[in-house]
Amino acid sequence: MSESLVLGVAWPSNEGDPRLRVLDVTTREVSHIELRGARIGFEVLGSGRWCTGRTAFSADGPSEYVPCPKQSSVESGSQCAECETRDGFRFVHMIHRGGFVSRDLDAHVMQPHWLYIATFANGAHKVGTAAQTRKWGRLAEQGAICAQYVAWAADGKVVRVLEDRVTEQLQVRQSVRSSAKAAALALPFDTARLEAATAELAHRVRDLIAPEPTESTFRTVDESCCVAGFRDLSSGNRIGYPNDLSSGAHGFTVDACVGQAAVVDIEGLSYVVDLARLKGRRVRLGNYSSTLPAVQSALF
Repeated sequence: MSESLVLGVAWPSNEGDPRLRVLDVTTREVSHIELRGARIGFEVLGSGRWCTGRTAFSADGPSEYVPCPKQSSVESGSQCAECETRDGFRFVHMIHRGGFVSRDLDAHVMQPHWLYIATFANGAHKVGTAAQTRKWGRLAEQGAICAQYVAWAADGKVVRVLEDRVTEQLQVRQSVRSSAKAAALALPFDTARLEAATAELAHRVRDLIAPEPTESTFRTVDESCCVAGFRDLSSGNRIGYPNDLSSGAHGFTVDACVGQAAVVDIEGLSYVVDLARLKGRRVRLGNYSSTLPAVQSALF
């Protein structure tokens, strides 16, 4: 069996199921493994992490994934210095501050964007942006339990000015760690309470950014978003996956996915696995199983 490099959990732009993206180290071909309802087995090879490559934009077509040409190892982050330098997407978060925008990236930046408020299982909020072509998929990959779109903007520069205004004036963060999102899923949460908190914050955001009557580059919107299957996680016993995903063999059946995390079944018990910890790891896929310590009593 060949070695594969895990690139992460990918959610489609439309309302489809998540897939694990892997790169065949030998052939350099990318494949997608359906997650929801599937049994996944793999062995982690070595203790290191490897560059996951970069995104190349084209002015005349869609973006393209480019594997790391040197298959370099990395000490931090997910890219080696060469791939990070050549990745045009790294400028996208600075464009509204006068940052560099290449001709190839311009088509992505200048399409309509959405501003959203997302709430996670631990009650943490974040403000974020999604391009028109990724309106649903961007929120799905974030792993929010509930969310609301609060504004539509004509382009990516305008939406990021609004995003910064929300952060500066309402102290709403722009990122939440994947490990915190996954850990919160191992505990029961009150969906109604999270929805109410999201609605209250979204209302404050709309009031804050409300445009003048003559403003044409953006408008406030009131639209909820919920990825199918998330709500059924609000009840039931789950526990954080106790094994270290950086080494060893693992195997489980995926019952549901929430962003980069998976709720899995192992011998009739439910665990939360943070699949983001696999990004950049080399694995061998196969009929592997997880050997778990005796922690089941923590469920009760």
